[in-house]
Amino acid sequence: MTDSSMSQPSYLNIKKGLFSWIFTLDHKRIGLLYLYSVGAFFLVGAALGVLMRLELLNPGGDLIEAQTYNQVFTLHGVIMIFLFIIPSIPAVFGNFFLPIMLGTDDVAFPRLNLMSWWLYVIGALFALSTLVFGDGPADTGWTFYAPYSVKTGTNVSMSVLAAFILGFSSILTGLNFIVTIHRLRAPGMGFNQMPLFSWALYATSWIQLLATPIIGITLLMIVAERMLGIGLFDPSIGGDPILYQHLFWIYSHPAVYIMALPAMGIVSEIIPTFAQRTIFGYKAIAYSSMAIAFVGYFVWGHHMFTSGMSGPAAYIFSILTFFVAIPTSIKVFNWLATMYKGSISIEVPLLYAVGFIFNFLIGGLTGLVNGALAADVHLHDTYFVVGHFHYVMFGGTGFAFFGALHYWFPKIWGKMYNKLVANVAFAIIFIGFNTLYFPMLILGIMGMPRRYYDYLPEFHSLNQISTYGSWILVSGLLLMIYNLIRGYFNGTKTTDNPWNGITLEWQTKSPPPLHNFDKAPELVKGGPYNYPNAIDGSH
Repeated sequence: MTDSSMSQPSYLNIKKGLFSWIFTLDHKRIGLLYLYSVGAFFLVGAALGVLMRLELLNPGGDLIEAQTYNQVFTLHGVIMIFLFIIPSIPAVFGNFFLPIMLGTDDVAFPRLNLMSWWLYVIGALFALSTLVFGDGPADTGWTFYAPYSVKTGTNVSMSVLAAFILGFSSILTGLNFIVTIHRLRAPGMGFNQMPLFSWALYATSWIQLLATPIIGITLLMIVAERMLGIGLFDPSIGGDPILYQHLFWIYSHPAVYIMALPAMGIVSEIIPTFAQRTIFGYKAIAYSSMAIAFVGYFVWGHHMFTSGMSGPAAYIFSILTFFVAIPTSIKVFNWLATMYKGSISIEVPLLYAVGFIFNFLIGGLTGLVNGALAADVHLHDTYFVVGHFHYVMFGGTGFAFFGALHYWFPKIWGKMYNKLVANVAFAIIFIGFNTLYFPMLILGIMGMPRRYYDYLPEFHSLNQISTYGSWILVSGLLLMIYNLIRGYFNGTKTTDNPWNGITLEWQTKSPPPLHNFDKAPELVKGGPYNYPNAIDGSH
């Protein structure tokens, strides 16, 4: 870090040395510890994804054999879901900005906050240890479906223990945020005066707190089954593999909203700032976050239409799947209405927010196709599901994460990246992403199964296009990362409020002081997005 942002005392330079970071109780430093950790694992997961696409460039086993391919896509899934997507926005930007946006000094339980990061690191080490211990990483897919996960000779136990430990990290983060939001808001800030990112984190935290223990217990049951042979999921000794699917998806579908809701909160911050307009339908966006969190608990069965369930159960799960689209579409409508006739400033964070809306709409609409009973019979376990999932998770949450990184970069480090390079990187990432994943939707409709390391000749051309897209995407990601690192070291010093935002984090210095504010922050009259001289879109 060069001197320009270090000339004034801040959380970055108030203490120095490695131990001052890894044993810190400052929520901002813990947020950065998470940022560096999840960023590193994102690069590892992306490298594994590129390896899979290289294998699928042509039919036949070119680079890796079937067993190795199974292990690669399992490790890719475990890293990207448990080590990147789930913790990314809450643990990085939630930790850093939630207390500042609420006008307080720190989260409710700073020591638990540090413990959550340590548990994350320990869980990550368990996941990576499968590379060197036993018979290699699990080959089950990130879902660890029984009975195969009970019988395979690969190192499933270490993988599920890693996910179990990471679950505790997620629970502690959620608990911390709930108590912080309830108890530490600035005087005069009611729930309806909170920033929408805080609402998104609040809804997410309840899912983390209530749903994560279910997956923890389920994963321990896998370990017990493997070690003791007690017949929970293995049908040869009286177990029920469908029971595992129910238990897994009772957590893992709400977990989709652990990944998506914070991203929606990010978009709800970026759009009013760059439209310089009061958010349209503040309460509708805030309460729709809670509605998504609530309904998300009741739709898990749509992952299991082809596993076998009664007709009435299938109808109910299908209807609920369509129902959860309503609060999501409310958000999209309100974001577009906020931009309508706004004083729009086209900056990099806004591009990522609009990219999020475009990709997430494709992901959401293809999800409704999967939720239709007849269509799901044909599309289940095909590349259509892979395309849908990546449009929601990477095209949605990933783009929001990158948008947040560019939005709050000047506040975190007090410097500005090169905007022209950032724009070019966004264009490359957006083109590469859609070139990579849109062909998968077509491949799935054509009938190509997912998780196969080889394929029939009729799938060749689309697989080639998809692999070329992965090269474009990775080049854009590397350019983006290079630009941000260059901005970190050599970026020009920025003002405290370069985007003219009016939520509380823009009232403190860039980078923030140790205790967030030198003086008590002033709440904006009329709510957190009441831009002066702007069209009032709140009703």
